[in-house]
Amino acid sequence: MGSSSGTSSGSSLMQNSGSEEDLQAMIDQRKRKRMISNRESARRSRMRKQKHLDDLMAQVAQLEKENHQIITSINISTQHYLNVEADNSILRAQVGELTHRLQSLNEILNANNCGTAFGDSTITVPADDLSFLNPLNFPYLNQPIMASADHMFNEYY
Repeated sequence: MGSSSGTSSGSSLMQNSGSEEDLQAMIDQRKRKRMISNRESARRSRMRKQKHLDDLMAQVAQLEKENHQIITSINISTQHYLNVEADNSILRAQVGELTHRLQSLNEILNANNCGTAFGDSTITVPADDLSFLNPLNFPYLNQPIMASADHMFNEYY
């Protein structure tokens, strides 16, 4: 009996050690699976992160392009505004000068009492004020002529 009990306890130890080895192998297998799963998860996470980074970089490039276009548009609009302001300033100066000329002519006509009778077409003007009738004294004749040969001959060549 002693020997049979020793044998059965030996086989039971064998079974225990066999099941412990199986249990250890199963635990190791689970650890390996979990490690592989974690590695795969980390790889997917890095890929998502890289894709997100690439998307953000593409968005930055697109926004920089749009920003450049907007700045260009603003610069063109500002230049156009400055040109219009300069033209407007010139026109205001011309209006002021023409208004002044008209007032001067009206004063001359009123001061000299240039009563033109529609029937006889007579104008009474003192002899010392005849200078305004001289065509060389007309203000518009004393204006500089703004032209260049470049603009005059471009359409022919």
